[in-house]
Amino acid sequence: MSEQIITAVTNQLHTVIDPYTSAKITAGKSLKKVTVDDKTVSVLLSKGYPVAPVVRELSELIQAALKDVELGSRDLEVVIDQDIISHSAQQGVKAVPGIKNIIAIASGKGGVGKSTVSANLSLALSAAGAKVAILDADIYGPSQPRMMGIKGKPEALENKMLLPMKGHGMKVMSIGFLVEEDTPMIWRGPMVTQALEQMLRGTDWNNDGDDIDYLVIDLPPGTGDIQLTLSQKVPVSGAVIVTTPQDIALLDARKAYKMFEKVDVPIFGVIENMSTHVCTNCGHEEAIFGEHGAHKMAEDYSLDVLGEIPLEMSIRELADSGTPTVVAQPDSETAKRYQSIALKIAGKLSVKKKDFSAAFPNIVVENS
Repeated sequence: MSEQIITAVTNQLHTVIDPYTSAKITAGKSLKKVTVDDKTVSVLLSKGYPVAPVVRELSELIQAALKDVELGSRDLEVVIDQDIISHSAQQGVKAVPGIKNIIAIASGKGGVGKSTVSANLSLALSAAGAKVAILDADIYGPSQPRMMGIKGKPEALENKMLLPMKGHGMKVMSIGFLVEEDTPMIWRGPMVTQALEQMLRGTDWNNDGDDIDYLVIDLPPGTGDIQLTLSQKVPVSGAVIVTTPQDIALLDARKAYKMFEKVDVPIFGVIENMSTHVCTNCGHEEAIFGEHGAHKMAEDYSLDVLGEIPLEMSIRELADSGTPTVVAQPDSETAKRYQSIALKIAGKLSVKKKDFSAAFPNIVVENS
């Protein structure tokens, strides 16, 4: 009888779709075991993305799917934990010590709120139970020190590595920590790309012994030197494109998509920022930049729209004050939107191919 129950439960679980991966909830060997005793049927799943905010949601999906399975007089127990692993990136690109996965946030065009989105998504992943860091790759206009409320300069270790700064429980590195806030970076392309590599590989990301599950890279706008360096020398697991509904922003967002496509970096989807304006007095929403532009782009390129973020004064005010929305107003509707988007990105990453590069030994051929 126990074997029959296990088989019936397992078969039914294969029909459940995980809303954050768009795949079977058992995909990627997530289903660890189904056990049966006299009183209980236990289901244990281990997901490859942070599950703290959605354990109840996923449990209810499973319970609903199993409601017609005959369990006798036994209770159903669902246990869901997380195991975030390293996933594949571009071939031939050297891994960054202490970093499991790198997610690039790009826009193609400036002024669409990409840095604010990057900060809030990073904080949402951290709040969900992941170990997260953020790298501010905008050398000419770094924003993360202000948005994360961090002042001071990083400490240099004896091995010349830099210790990352910390804000809201996350590790952060930015050129903004190394220069005065009002000092312009009058650098040519090679200096900029060298600075990016130095910040990425010259930072001791796991100085406390804990590897970073997700390093979020806040890219500068455009498709120039930094973006090319990123694709050639940084092991990126995937990218996200931020745009507004406005046609002129979408033109550059499409260029960003094409760039990542050419260098074989997968796109997790598109975020439509400033999708509607929310009036602070009456709460009325108005699409002042146009409607559903990201949806049209996503349709053209077979991408997913990961979510829509409204244009709200509080988002700007909180980011400027160093306490972004996800930290300052975690129960707000906007914070929940950031959280949903962050988990969709992590979920899509979790069903990517595992990175096996660390499993292969270095082979050295010597003449003797």
